[in-house]
Amino acid sequence: MIRRRDSFSSPILCLLYFLNLLYLSISAAPVHAQVTNDRLLHSSETPENWLQYSATYDGHRFSSLSQINRDNVSQLTAQWVFQTSTPGFFENSPLVVDGIMYVTAPENLAFALDARTGRRLWSYKRVLPEKIRACCGHTNRGFAMLGSRLFLATLDAHVIALDAATGNVLWDVQAADYAQGYAFTVAPLIVKDKVIVGVSGGEYGIRGFIDAYDPATGKRAWRFYTIPTPGEPGGDSWGSPEAAAHGGAPAWVTGTYDPQLNLLYWPTGNPSPSDDGSGRKGDNLYSNSILALNPDTGKLQWYFQFTPFDLHDWDATEVPVLLDADLDGQARKLLLHANRNGFFYVLDRTNGKFLFAKPFANQTWAKGIDTSGKPILLHTVEPGENEGVRTCPGAAGATNWMSPSYSPQTVLLYVSAREQCDVFYTHPQQYVGGRLFLGSMYIPSTKEKDWGAVRAIDPKTGEVRWEYKEFSATWAGNLSTAGHLVFTGDLEGNFIALDADTGKPLWHFPTGAAIYAAPVTYSVNGRQYVAISSGTTLLIFSLPTSK
Repeated sequence: MIRRRDSFSSPILCLLYFLNLLYLSISAAPVHAQVTNDRLLHSSETPENWLQYSATYDGHRFSSLSQINRDNVSQLTAQWVFQTSTPGFFENSPLVVDGIMYVTAPENLAFALDARTGRRLWSYKRVLPEKIRACCGHTNRGFAMLGSRLFLATLDAHVIALDAATGNVLWDVQAADYAQGYAFTVAPLIVKDKVIVGVSGGEYGIRGFIDAYDPATGKRAWRFYTIPTPGEPGGDSWGSPEAAAHGGAPAWVTGTYDPQLNLLYWPTGNPSPSDDGSGRKGDNLYSNSILALNPDTGKLQWYFQFTPFDLHDWDATEVPVLLDADLDGQARKLLLHANRNGFFYVLDRTNGKFLFAKPFANQTWAKGIDTSGKPILLHTVEPGENEGVRTCPGAAGATNWMSPSYSPQTVLLYVSAREQCDVFYTHPQQYVGGRLFLGSMYIPSTKEKDWGAVRAIDPKTGEVRWEYKEFSATWAGNLSTAGHLVFTGDLEGNFIALDADTGKPLWHFPTGAAIYAAPVTYSVNGRQYVAISSGTTLLIFSLPTSK
């Protein structure tokens, strides 16, 4: 009988076989590239990547990729799915750098994935304390990257650096005491040699701040407190030092940056307690504001407050969008802001000068905004303990943290709008460290059902050009592309593509869970993909390949 010889009986053949396998595995693996400051400054020139939270420093969340367009978007199909068993909602914007996707998830999980196939390259899991005081879910909105390092702000109020190739921790610094309600849910922003983060925790009566850290060492470079102390400008706007000490004004949404002006624009949240103003009479600076900071020093250059003495939880924590355009015959550097109070604002971003504001959603609290930018109140009735006051918009706002998108192709700003009213009550309480400090209760008005819309706003006039109505008040952000498309999602779990010029729905995909994130797009080897997070799942779509 002839016995077949095993091909691996030869040590030399065996060695050659395994060397070949090693070569194939290395050559097939993605290459971990570096993200330089120059790449961040010119990120719009490499649309195959998604290098920062809003894609570009100006907050446009626009991509010049057009392979997927309004003529073929109906052919989109799912390519791969990534899931985590951790409960909660993905609210992140993945980074994509040279074919690798970096994703954060609830409970400060993080992953590196092959952006073409979804293959997991590494995982990171943060060990969190048992009693995290996060009011609104154990979420995280994403990474920032510089060099070969990823930066993550954590629920227990730390900032950490990970090696992008391995996921290993390079440094870990504590920013604040999580037991007092301080937390991070924000995606950091890289500006030159600084990692910039804003704190969460307004519901616990924290004192808000924005921090900058050295990316190499983790040493804190500066801190700007969003509530001034007595004696500083604005320090007397709280009525008492005690009110200011626990006044909230968190900074939990990623800002934007103008490299020419060297100004960082960061939004702030509501004062604490959110709906009881009896102990904090005054404008409550710098709550509900846009802050223009020098990113090198953290020094305040100007501010604009949208809702002074807020009694309705109307944070200004929406991404400020930067636009250079002619307005009233004059070239201006503009800042666009669709605010939670129901008004769309346009400011001069060089100095914070108010230019105009116009309602973009139903609101019942103000006649309008005067020439200085202050609201003209319709009434002075404040919520009581027994008598509630119905107000539109409700506590979740006419929009929320969901990302807007500006398309230079259509010259329109796309905003996720919420139509919902609440009945507000006050319940005065004493501050206790580490406990909820709301001073209020609000319940949905029963007079009407909530609903949502994507609204296309002309930034020069504030006029709504079109809207796409949604069954429920939405929590999804937006992405616009050069394919004449706007991608968005809804609370019913539909991932949706709209015609950017008209708002006509062109395609949708039922993802199976509510969408609390904004889409991103990228390309690998010349093929464009669109990504959306839904529930605990990340879904990737593309056009079918020709055979």
